[in-house]
Amino acid sequence: MAIRESYSDSFSGEADKGIRNILGYDGDELPAQRLRKVLLKVINNELTPRQKEIIMLYYFKGMDTVKIAERLGISQQAVSAAMCRGRLRIFRILQYYI
Repeated sequence: MAIRESYSDSFSGEADKGIRNILGYDGDELPAQRLRKVLLKVINNELTPRQKEIIMLYYFKGMDTVKIAERLGISQQAVSAAMCRGRLRIFRILQYYI
C-alpha cells in the first residue's frame, strides 16, 4: 500500500530556505540581484507552466496554497504537489549558483 503524503500550507526544508534567501536582500545587494535574475530565468525556462504560475503566486504575490487552489480551480493537494516538484527542480539547478 502506498504511503500517503500530507500537505500543508507552509513549506520547509533546504529547498525552501534557499529560495527564500535568494528572494531576500541581505545587505549585499549585488550578489542577491544576480541570484534573483538567475532564479527568474530558471523559473521561466525550466518549470512547467503550472509550476511557474504556482511558484510566482506563492513567492512573489504572497498567496497561500488555499488561495492559489481557488484561483486556479484545482485542489490544494495539486497545488502542494506542483509546488514541491517545482521547488526541488529550482533548488537542484540553483545549487550550482549558491
